Amino acid sequence: MTATTASETVVLDSSVWLEYLTEDTKADIVAPYLEGEITVLVPVLVVYEVRKVLLTRRSKTSGDIFISEVFKRVIVPLEEMLAMKAADLSVLHKLAMTDSIIYATALSHDAPLITTDAHFAGLFGVTIV
Repeated sequence: MTATTASETVVLDSSVWLEYLTEDTKADIVAPYLEGEITVLVPVLVVYEVRKVLLTRRSKTSGDIFISEVFKRVIVPLEEMLAMKAADLSVLHKLAMTDSIIYATALSHDAPLITTDAHFAGLFGVTIV
């Protein structure tokens, strides 16, 4: 992982949030992105995806804790131009819908995408931890 600065803006993939919130094996590695002064952009589909996983695999309390953390960040809605860019990226890189929207969000905001998901391997602006 590279050092981050207080002025940095990042997009965190759902996998990063889940590692952190479930205290999984990479929780310590991803913690600086969530505990520091970094601006975190949260694609609206990450809100859906992470909350759904927490509600089904953990508890309502876990889902609520996530939402309280999300509201401290910048939620990025899915708008028409972002959806079109995501569709193009999906076809170009063979990404699933949610992954392409998350990646398009990062590219649209000139922010690195931080993930633990190998589906993003080799893509510009992606850091896999």
